[in-house]
Amino acid sequence: MTTVLVVDDQFLIRAGLVGLLRAAPGIEVVGEASDGAEGVTLAAETAPDVILMDVRMPGMNGIEATERILAEAGDPPPRILMLTTFDLDEYVYGALRAGACGFLLKDSGPERLLAAVAAVAGGDALFAPSVTRRLVEAYARQTACEQPPDLDALTSRELDVLKLIARGLSNLEIADRLYISEATVKTHLNRTMTKLDLDSRAQAVVVAYESGLVTPGG
Repeated sequence: MTTVLVVDDQFLIRAGLVGLLRAAPGIEVVGEASDGAEGVTLAAETAPDVILMDVRMPGMNGIEATERILAEAGDPPPRILMLTTFDLDEYVYGALRAGACGFLLKDSGPERLLAAVAAVAGGDALFAPSVTRRLVEAYARQTACEQPPDLDALTSRELDVLKLIARGLSNLEIADRLYISEATVKTHLNRTMTKLDLDSRAQAVVVAYESGLVTPGG
């Protein structure tokens, strides 16, 4: 059973998400919040597996709430999936840097929503990676990193995997591209995240761009 918390300030959207999730097998909605501050409180009380978090909310927005929730969470932390109206939303880039697993457009159909929840609950950190890649490319140009991450500790194969992750490829696609097993891809990714002190695949994508390993549009 996957437990889910829904955080959205728009009542009709929140109610629709909750109704859809409750009707799905294997999912339990443990709470719903109308703003970021309430979401932080409920996340601490319910310790959900997955949080659907609206990006733009009055008061504490989704980025601030994500930072607070992950900073205060136990182990394992919840997987936070951002909800946004636009596929190129500057707020979402900030959310990825804050540790969110990825994002989903609010106009996505029911099947895509449920698939996204299942994906992040199962450990996949980015849903719709090609859209996420466009977002990161668009805003990496505008985001200066005063101290770019040091990638010297990574092996050449770990760098190869990181590059392809940043390009939006799935583990299976990376395995096919590099002629290695999917399990080996996961091993390289886990080692990369450990060496760089990263908490999510989304943060690995951001690091790849901020370090210059991958360039926007390259």
